[in-house]
Amino acid sequence: MSSKFLTKLRAINLILLGHEQLPGPRSRGGLSLSLSLSLSLSLSLSISIYTKKDQHLKAAACSVSATRRKMESQSSLSHLFTLFLLLALLSSGLHCKGLADSGATETTKLYIAYMGEKQHEDPELVTALHHGVLSSALGSKEAALRSIVHSYRHGFSGFAAMLTDSQAKRVAELPGVLGVRLSSTLQLQTTRSWDFLGLGHHLDSRSNSELLRKANGGDGIIIGIMDSGIWPEADSFNDRGYGPIPSRWKGTCQTGEQFNASHCNRKIIGARWYSTGVADDYLKGEHLSARDQLGHGTHVASTAAGSYVRNASYQGLGRGWARGGAPRARLAVYKVLWGTDLSNSTGSEAGLLKAFDHAAHDGVDVVCLSLYFRERSWGSLDAVLKGITVVYAAGNGGPFPQSVVNAAPWVITVAASTIDRAFPTDITLADNRTLVGQALYYRTAGVEDGFKELVVAAQCENEELLSASNVTGKVVLCYHANVLAGALQNIGVAISNVIRAGGAALIFAQYTTNQLPQYGTNFPCILIDFETQQELLEYVGASR
Repeated sequence: MSSKFLTKLRAINLILLGHEQLPGPRSRGGLSLSLSLSLSLSLSLSISIYTKKDQHLKAAACSVSATRRKMESQSSLSHLFTLFLLLALLSSGLHCKGLADSGATETTKLYIAYMGEKQHEDPELVTALHHGVLSSALGSKEAALRSIVHSYRHGFSGFAAMLTDSQAKRVAELPGVLGVRLSSTLQLQTTRSWDFLGLGHHLDSRSNSELLRKANGGDGIIIGIMDSGIWPEADSFNDRGYGPIPSRWKGTCQTGEQFNASHCNRKIIGARWYSTGVADDYLKGEHLSARDQLGHGTHVASTAAGSYVRNASYQGLGRGWARGGAPRARLAVYKVLWGTDLSNSTGSEAGLLKAFDHAAHDGVDVVCLSLYFRERSWGSLDAVLKGITVVYAAGNGGPFPQSVVNAAPWVITVAASTIDRAFPTDITLADNRTLVGQALYYRTAGVEDGFKELVVAAQCENEELLSASNVTGKVVLCYHANVLAGALQNIGVAISNVIRAGGAALIFAQYTTNQLPQYGTNFPCILIDFETQQELLEYVGASR
């Protein structure tokens, strides 16, 4: 590695110390594709699925890449490293007892120390350097060993440790430490989709996508899923017809609650989990293992590389073959998100950085993350410099300006667009006109025929106002006043209120009908746009 490149890299590292998320481009609901091809790639694909009736519940981002670029990591500073290590270890014995005990009454927090490019290829020596730095700051090797949580030694150099504010300040002042900050928290962000993207892959090989055929479905590629874990028994992860695990794989199958070595196979070739730094409340009811309690990670993994599953559907809708974008790729699972509720889950940045560190060691080709946090991109930048493709979800915000997250320029950030699939549902009026909306409600038996009265209730989210209206046995038309606020988040509340008020069905007007929620599967709920809503309002007015 040239000195000029090292200088630029150090400059990037220093810039990252003050990096903040910049406003990004607009994000729109639906599904998106980012496709990148170069001479060095056989297949590079990223995709985001928004909530829709195709059986996916949350946005996911994935990338399949046949690149196996390896960036050589050379150490021209080994002598400087050895000298620094000796000085750090020697200085640890010069601190007085007062320094070792200082901060004893302060509360410790999880801090991350970043030391830039690792200066030795031996991971044990890199960890020894971290122990030396901590010993110098805390006053003893014993205190350092008690404090350290993670040693980042395969990708970049750094560590996570439980420190008081004053101890963290001392660590930041030591030579070789580029930055210290508190560990932040993480947040979570079809049978038809791949055909729509031009990557059809059917039993008849003549109808296969040329790109997917040349890449052999991603065979030989290892995709790292950093999410809420995986449910290994799902059909999407069967390993029938797979050959041996790639010999370059250096990862492991970490055991834990309801997850043992037998849950890994030739499809799920590795699994790790990172719970340190996560509040106890989020671990209650969770599996202390790579097993997925939320279902989000399982969804993301199957979208990226799920094996073929026959007759998949969403409550009878969209029946067909389900598979991932690269059905022959292998999966490495890194559980970094915890909780029992999709709307209230979290993870530790320190754990995520360790997952990046392990991915660099294990031999992952692509890292897929459908999560968001205010990262300064130390982990993702180092991964990209080592030839790993990193794909982030652009988030669930929008559609309105500056709603994109995870916009670091060296990663693929997957925004959202649309899909050529709809689930049309007719609304027949008494004057024989038919309007069309979309719905996930599907019943073949027990459906009550006949017309019902249509009533307007502008704010179905207000239970008191709705209960005061006479909606029993009627179809309720309502909408959200703020068209840019993301009406989907209010549909679940509206359905619950209409049911409690005795309503027979709900017609909900929203900004766009490209997104369908999972709430309307057990109660008749049709989504319409505002143009259709206006027609219904005029119909109600003329009927009075």
